[in-house]
Amino acid sequence: MAQITPQEALAYIMVVTSAADTRMTEAELSSIINVIDCLPVFVGFDKSVVIALADDCYGYLQDEDGLEKILDIVHDALPERLTETAYALAVEVAAADLHVEQEELAFLQMMRDRWNLDELTVAAIERSARVRFRKAQ
Repeated sequence: MAQITPQEALAYIMVVTSAADTRMTEAELSSIINVIDCLPVFVGFDKSVVIALADDCYGYLQDEDGLEKILDIVHDALPERLTETAYALAVEVAAADLHVEQEELAFLQMMRDRWNLDELTVAAIERSARVRFRKAQ
């Protein structure tokens, strides 16, 4: 299996979340680029590799157990202190197009289960996304 950096692991999570429903929307791609541009965890990260990382993810997703493989790769690369960050980034991308698909929800559940994320933390992250992406009308 590939070895990746923690920043690449976070990018994998965002790409896989956007691809979970088999298509990456323009809003999701824009959200990924904005996150990489703005968050301190991505300082020094070369965003030009996002397309190559997306291609890697899509390659894994062709396998029957592709999501599990990706979660294994990410798990190996990500320090425990960044698992909540990974979940928050996944929720951000899922909410970016203002509609969360069942496949995205299933992937978020896989992440919660894999990292045993605290229910209150998960609820706070999800509530925060709902508030940020709420429409005026």
